[in-house]
Amino acid sequence: MVHARKILFLITFPVLTAIVSCLCWLMAPLGTNARPAHAIQCAWARLGLLLAGVRVQADLSRLDPSSNYVFMANHQSHFDILALFAVLHRWNLRFVAKEELFKIPLFGPAMRRTGHIAILRENSRKAMRSIDEAVDAAKRGLSILIFPEGTRARTSEHLGDFKIGGMIMALKCGLPVAPLIITGTRAVLPRGATLPSPGVVRVEALEPFQPAERFTLKQREHFKDWFKGHMDQAYQERRP
Repeated sequence: MVHARKILFLITFPVLTAIVSCLCWLMAPLGTNARPAHAIQCAWARLGLLLAGVRVQADLSRLDPSSNYVFMANHQSHFDILALFAVLHRWNLRFVAKEELFKIPLFGPAMRRTGHIAILRENSRKAMRSIDEAVDAAKRGLSILIFPEGTRARTSEHLGDFKIGGMIMALKCGLPVAPLIITGTRAVLPRGATLPSPGVVRVEALEPFQPAERFTLKQREHFKDWFKGHMDQAYQERRP
């Protein structure tokens, strides 16, 4: 049964992704703030989870659906993206992702045309430009989603090191930060795996906070260290 589901996912998910990418491409003239593109991407995520046999349990009770946030989530697996888009459908958000994702044929250009933001961490000038794009998106009334680790954690025991760019982005956007703890995605799609296994993923929002009330830009290193400790402690309390 599990093997058959994996074959089904292998056949149908790329087709689904191509169709959704085309739809998002066609919606680009509506502008990068267009909510329909986000709704389609959230539906894509929910269908992908259904095809994979993955159930997501979300506790977002600490969040206000009428507020915008900088969502900052730990990163365990490529499946984090599907889980987050599936549960954050109430917020019109744009994702800050590594440059490589935007090079995927059809999918990457569709992400770019609908307002998602590519970041090249190895080039500080381009990284600052991406931060400015995120700040501009926040000013236009959008929420922002970022993985502060910048890449998937190598082990399930602790979170990876946080990148300073995410802290600068959070401070400059002027929005409350909503920390999100994800567990279960590593078991669904471990590093190196190409096909997901059925399972349960949990997403929990911690209490949002306004970083500018605690830290200045000059204190971004202190912000990074504090936030890493805050997130890691919460992750330790929730990981399997």
